[in-house]
Amino acid sequence: MCSVINRVKPAQRALALTLRLRPNTEGSSYAAAESRRFCPGVSAGVDPLSATTRWYCSRMALTEGLLFRQLDNSFLTFGYSILVVNTHCHADHITSTGLMKKRLLGLKSAISKFSGASADILLLEGDKINFGKHYLTVRETPGHTDGCMTLVLGDQSMAFTGDALLIRGCGRTDFQQGCPKKLFDSVHQKIFTLPDRCLVYPAHDYLGQTVSTVGEERKFNPRLTKSLEEFVNIMNNLNLPKPKKIDISVPANLVCGVHEV
Repeated sequence: MCSVINRVKPAQRALALTLRLRPNTEGSSYAAAESRRFCPGVSAGVDPLSATTRWYCSRMALTEGLLFRQLDNSFLTFGYSILVVNTHCHADHITSTGLMKKRLLGLKSAISKFSGASADILLLEGDKINFGKHYLTVRETPGHTDGCMTLVLGDQSMAFTGDALLIRGCGRTDFQQGCPKKLFDSVHQKIFTLPDRCLVYPAHDYLGQTVSTVGEERKFNPRLTKSLEEFVNIMNNLNLPKPKKIDISVPANLVCGVHEV
């Protein structure tokens, strides 16, 4: 994940917004929850797809003064524009961190200390990433890889979960230090302890979904609502093919995406 959130003036905000969020109502039905999968918090009667597309969302965070944009590309990989932070060392695509550093003078890169990758800032549990009057807090969520992090907005209204928690799924655990038990514990202890209405923005989605909530995933995620033993059995028997770009992506991502950086 590379992303952000920028402060904007009221006039600029009015022009830029497509959807204004409000807190999700707890205890709503599964059908209502499903109707919010693309744009949670949208007022009844509003067609979210008439104002935005599945591969590009612009919406107001619950925190006043933030304009948030979600970007997608051909790898079905989401980016979030804020500063250059990678949630982990990716295996299926190459980060743009290195190229961004070349083009934006003074830009700093950041990644988990446990990722094994190089960056200007190596992050640990509890570290804060400041921008303007706001900040993201680092929560270590290993299991997909040892260096996976979830980045939580200061008011806990949004969480960027990388590949640890996906919408109705999770990252695979069969390569790059993957461990089903670690992932199960990470999600339950570091993500599912966030407020129900906290918006979940993952690093990938393959079904056209863009955002979920902690409450929805805690109730409806088909893998992470299982017991630990059931979850481990599921993850150990996915039998997925090896990522096509892993032999190229991992070495490149260990050095910010470009070997000369």
